Amino acid sequence: MTNVAVDVLLGVAVAAQLVSCAGLALMRTTADRLHYTSAGFTVGPFCVLAALIVREGIGSIGLQSVAAVGLLFLAGPVVVHATARALRRIELGEVRPRLEERAP
Repeated sequence: MTNVAVDVLLGVAVAAQLVSCAGLALMRTTADRLHYTSAGFTVGPFCVLAALIVREGIGSIGLQSVAAVGLLFLAGPVVVHATARALRRIELGEVRPRLEERAP
């Protein structure tokens, strides 16, 4: 039963990464591509972590993997946000919202 759960989790991880790669290849704008990049930071690594914990348990390797995936969860959105801000600065010359983008 454990092997089936590990195989399913790893299959979901691979499928998530393939969808993320396909989104990167197929989306037209850089902003759209960033959404698929952020999915690559979260879904796949979390499923690999879950598979590792199911197979090995919470030991030294499990705790190191939790720390690594936790770092991805924390650093991934920061990197995507910084990239989006840099993209906006390159495309528009500034980061602040334009008049037509402001909320009423």
